[in-house]
Amino acid sequence: MKAVLLCAGYATRLYPLTENQPKPLLPVGGRPILEYILDRLRDIEEINGVYIATNHKFAGHFQKWTETLQYPWPVVTVDDQTLSNETRLGAIGDLAYVLKTQNIGVEDMMVIAGDNLFDFDLVQFVSFARSKRPHPLIAVYDVKDLELAKQYGLVVLDEDRKVLAFYEKPQEPPTTLASCGLYWLPAETRVLLDRYIREGHNADQPGHYMKWLSQVDTLYAAPLEGRWYDIGDLNSYQQADLIFRS
Repeated sequence: MKAVLLCAGYATRLYPLTENQPKPLLPVGGRPILEYILDRLRDIEEINGVYIATNHKFAGHFQKWTETLQYPWPVVTVDDQTLSNETRLGAIGDLAYVLKTQNIGVEDMMVIAGDNLFDFDLVQFVSFARSKRPHPLIAVYDVKDLELAKQYGLVVLDEDRKVLAFYEKPQEPPTTLASCGLYWLPAETRVLLDRYIREGHNADQPGHYMKWLSQVDTLYAAPLEGRWYDIGDLNSYQQADLIFRS
C-alpha cells in the first residue's frame, strides 16, 4: 500500500504565514502538521512508501524537511511543476501525476489532505475499508453542530454507511457528518481514476472524484472518533496550535 499526501495548494487564506511556507509544514504544538499524519501512517504495517504531492514553489521546502525524517519507509517529494494557484493541477490531478511519474502500479492507496490534523486510528480505518472491498472508503467526522456544518463538505449515509449524497457547504445542512480529507482507494479503483481523468472531469477537489465514485461505483464512509482540525484560516490554525501546545 502507498500513501499520497496532497500538499500542492497555496493556502492564500493563511497569508502571510504561507506566503513563503507550505501550510502542511506549519508548526502545531512545535511540530509540522505533516509529522502528525506520518506518525499515524506508521501504525499501518502494509504501507511501504509515502509520496508528498507538491508544487514547484514549495518542493524545496519539503525536500529539505524529509532529509531529517526517520520512518520505516521512504518519504518522496513529487514536484508537479506548477507555480501558481491559477496553474495548479488540482488534488486529483496531482494524485494522477504521482502515480504516473513514480511508476506506481495497481495497488491500494491511502490519500490524505496534507493540512489534515487528526488523531484517528488509521489501523481501524483500513480494517473497515477492507471489509468493503472492492469499493472505496472515505473518512467522515461528526462536527455535531448544524451551524458549524455549513462550513464543510457534508456526506449523507444509509444505515450500512453507504454514501447517498454529497453537499458542499450547504446553507441548510441535512447532516453534521463532514468529509475530512482522508480516503482509501483499493487497487480495483485504479481503472476508475484513469477513466475519471480521461473523461475530463473536475480534477481540483477530491470531493468531486468521491461524488463521481459514489455514482459510478459504490462508496462507503467510516465515521471516525477522536480529534480533527480543519486548518483553513489563521483563526483555526491558532486554535489548533494552542490546543496542541497545552
